[in-house]
Amino acid sequence: MSSKWSKEEIAILEEKADFYTKEQIARMLKRQGYHRSTMAIKLKLNRLGYSTRPTLDNYSCQEIANVLCLSLSTLCRWIKHGWLKANKRSASCYQVRTWHLKEFLDNPPQPIKKRIASLDPEAINYLVGKKL
Repeated sequence: MSSKWSKEEIAILEEKADFYTKEQIARMLKRQGYHRSTMAIKLKLNRLGYSTRPTLDNYSCQEIANVLCLSLSTLCRWIKHGWLKANKRSASCYQVRTWHLKEFLDNPPQPIKKRIASLDPEAINYLVGKKL
């Protein structure tokens, strides 16, 4: 059975959530005498409404698709057309840098300009930090 999160632990989580990965947070907590698994940290961050992305300046195609309510195949097609820049992490997984995504959404290719314009502005703000 897991122990209840202390106010100090939650304060550390909230302070570090936007700048560090869950693995880094686990090490910081351990240095301060708290022992939480990365899964426990991930679950707590989710409950507190924070992102638990593995790297803070990259997204997987699945994450982008989920937030923008698009299909994964649509995003992969955009990458294959060269419209959205991405790095291949594995045979079936791409990683998109936040600034490449921002560049793509700010200047979409002509064939999909209307589709990009119809995306939820709040979802875009969540992904790239734009001001509405």
